[in-house]
Amino acid sequence: MSGETPRPNRRRRTGTVVAAAAAVVLAGAAAAAAVGYGGGVEGTADAAVLPPATEKVTRQTLIDAQAESGELGYGEPTTVSGKLTGTITALAATGATVNRGGTLYRVDNERVVLLYGSLPAYRTLSPGVEGADVKQFEREIAALGYDGFTADDEYTAATADAVREWQEDLGLPETGRVEQGRVVYAPSQVRIDAHSAAVGDAAQPGKGVLTYTRTARVVTVSLGVDDQRLARKGAGVQVTTPTGARVPGRITATETVVESAQDPDAEPETKIEVTVSVTDPKALAGFDAASVDVDFTASQRPNVLTVPVAALLALAEGGYGVEIVEGAGSRVVAVETGLFASGRVEVSGEGIAEGVTVGMPA
Repeated sequence: MSGETPRPNRRRRTGTVVAAAAAVVLAGAAAAAAVGYGGGVEGTADAAVLPPATEKVTRQTLIDAQAESGELGYGEPTTVSGKLTGTITALAATGATVNRGGTLYRVDNERVVLLYGSLPAYRTLSPGVEGADVKQFEREIAALGYDGFTADDEYTAATADAVREWQEDLGLPETGRVEQGRVVYAPSQVRIDAHSAAVGDAAQPGKGVLTYTRTARVVTVSLGVDDQRLARKGAGVQVTTPTGARVPGRITATETVVESAQDPDAEPETKIEVTVSVTDPKALAGFDAASVDVDFTASQRPNVLTVPVAALLALAEGGYGVEIVEGAGSRVVAVETGLFASGRVEVSGEGIAEGVTVGMPA
């Protein structure tokens, strides 16, 4: 039932990020040439070629964090397309909440009902039919209080009797069968977002009738594919509201989407759409739709040795090194790099310790 309406581009604000690895290689290669090592390891320089500046190796917690702008709302809407023919005679009001067993709309004054489930209704259910869709439906009418049958994957005569009672209560013909299009499944209660048709319109199979969203406010963030590392389902984030309040949140869903460009000659963009739920929904009270900031933490490394990214030298034999300055001389040692973040990089290797002086190439 999900619609595929092209989504407009969102304006994206990028926060402080790790320097790109390509930039590090270029800067390091230039630095290596500048100090005259050509990338060699364990070289020695005299005072005449010492680096113009130095920094200390520090021990710290390194955090790869990034801030992005997001949109506060109810999430992306889902379209309900009709499967019955006739005339639309009623529609649930926009903004209304519809629960299990509630009416979404009416065709020829007969109800189309919401039930909870992940499997779409795709066929008529009647005695003798078996499958996961039967079990899903039987579980739902049992939750509505109808009994006398076993909620399993077989639609029996006892199921049909319970369905007749359900149909009588809804004012539907008591057939004991559930025709395709009579039931719409959603994961939980829904909020009516908009009407795609009007009362009096013809109901036609495949034609959109209305759209719905979840009932809780969420934050939606559109990330570039290069930022996919941030989109980890279950990861914690911090949301800053328009009032400046910071509210903890968690990534509850991620989805790859293709967004159409505003320029008709431009290629569509692939984005990672992230849905964030906040831990305290009351903190969002009064904001039906607003722009918010979301702070992501991709990864962090506690208690590691770091140097500025600009201190790295690209070695001729591959990998990176740093120039250790000792008195009036210096030497280049190879290092293993780890996390890059906030202009610094995690390093380890022989001679690398807290407080050691390293060169900063021009």
